[in-house]
Amino acid sequence: MASLLRLPSLLAPAARPALLRGRYRCLHAGMAARVSASRGRAAPAAAATTGAAAPAPPETRGGDREGQVTPRSADFNAWYTDVIAAAELADYGPVRGTMVIRPYGYAIWEAIQDYLNVKFKETGHSNMYFPQFIPYSFIEKEASHVEGFSPELALVTIGGGKELEEKLVVRPTSETIVNHMFTKWIQSYRDLPLMINQWANVTRWEMRTKPFIRTLEFLWQEGHTAHATFEEAEKEAMQMIDVYTKFAYEQAAIPVIPGRKSRVETFAGANRTYTIEAMMGDRKALQAGTSHNLGQNFSRAFGTQFMDENGQIEHVWQTSWAISTRFVGGIIMTHGDDSGLMLPPRIAPIQVVIVPIWKKGDEKSAVMEAVASVQSTLKEAGIRVKVDDSELRTPGWKFNFYEMKGVPIRIEIGPRDVTNKSVVVSRRDVPGKQGKEFGVSMETSILVDHIKGRLEEIQESLLQKAIAFRDCNIVDVSSYGELKEAIAEGKWARGPWSASDADELKVKEETSATIRCFPFEQPEGDKKCFMTGNPAEEVAIFAKSY
Repeated sequence: MASLLRLPSLLAPAARPALLRGRYRCLHAGMAARVSASRGRAAPAAAATTGAAAPAPPETRGGDREGQVTPRSADFNAWYTDVIAAAELADYGPVRGTMVIRPYGYAIWEAIQDYLNVKFKETGHSNMYFPQFIPYSFIEKEASHVEGFSPELALVTIGGGKELEEKLVVRPTSETIVNHMFTKWIQSYRDLPLMINQWANVTRWEMRTKPFIRTLEFLWQEGHTAHATFEEAEKEAMQMIDVYTKFAYEQAAIPVIPGRKSRVETFAGANRTYTIEAMMGDRKALQAGTSHNLGQNFSRAFGTQFMDENGQIEHVWQTSWAISTRFVGGIIMTHGDDSGLMLPPRIAPIQVVIVPIWKKGDEKSAVMEAVASVQSTLKEAGIRVKVDDSELRTPGWKFNFYEMKGVPIRIEIGPRDVTNKSVVVSRRDVPGKQGKEFGVSMETSILVDHIKGRLEEIQESLLQKAIAFRDCNIVDVSSYGELKEAIAEGKWARGPWSASDADELKVKEETSATIRCFPFEQPEGDKKCFMTGNPAEEVAIFAKSY
């Protein structure tokens, strides 16, 4: 087991979470302060009527009051749903608990897909697709699986106007149908490993929904692999949680904590579940991605066997792993301020917005010529750039709108800038005059280097702010009383744990906190369980979660 408790070696030492410093230090406490709501915000009239899969009716949302959003520092949940509406990320679906992902929100999901698709193929996986409808008898074959998913299943009982002989499940996950097909395709050790992935939608009948975070239907990728040995399956499960961890740090600027789930929190049908846990801006935990070692549970249920090199018939060893559109919600809730979104440049659909400014009609042509030149220069350099030359809104309105949408950099070009052959550059992550640079040269090499440099600075700045916030809000505990106190303060609690499943459920019942994970990175030395006083081999992290 010791080999399972390492931190995946995929980040430079300086970028790794500092989990072994005793009590966390607040590296930059000021970073957690919210930007003042007095900066002024606006959103377009069209955006003011949008929303997402939240229970509140549209007319009650703060985002509908003259285009403003509820300050993040005042009401985090209201801020979250307001921003989704005002930044045009998603809208309500006609069925309660569903949402329509709008182009800007879907573009963030596409950025996640683009990165992960490359990584999946680099690690030997091929994309394919399985049917959405699954015979109910498939779900029943693996006992813990059906028990875990039964409350969330959506069933089809009528098709073509007739009652079906066997009811169908609308895909909640695909382990069962994958095994049905694997049983057909795998006969010999030569057929292994079999490693596939699919990008699909799934349906889980959630009673309490939250846009992106928990909806009846959502998008995800789900990888499924079959191997000849337990060791190969374990290596695969760990490799994929490494991929997710690297994505979270390097692309989404979210400092997740990778680790192993407790028995209580393990995926229904898995031997072991690995997870990446992220701290949101309200200090709740978000399970942002999971990887499961399924052992032989499904292969035994479905008879998925192969002949090994010695001519013996064996059941395959399997894994499954997934990240979903809830990661979009995680990006929103990790980064942002009272003015709206704050997107990491590497996943931002628009990295730079150019706003032309003129007052007199004779100034327009020169300004727009300069704008077109700067746009072309940045596009050729591979920077995602948008020009907002609409004359229906003022430049000030546009400034506020693109702040709301979290665009990392804004470039302003006016008549004086044209004369000086320069531009004004504003950073989204540094509010006010401090984030504004005047007189940045339009000369191609200078401008491109400057913008690329600023984008990298913003990416790193968002990660460091998130790390500082996380570190300030995790408390080491040595007693159950200390855990209760930490959870009551809205923080995460970390402490040695070797207690029973019943004790874990007691903590959940009394504090609403669960074991988020046993981190891969573990402190050395003797440890004593804070619940029982017995020796403990590991520390666990407890927190309230989404």
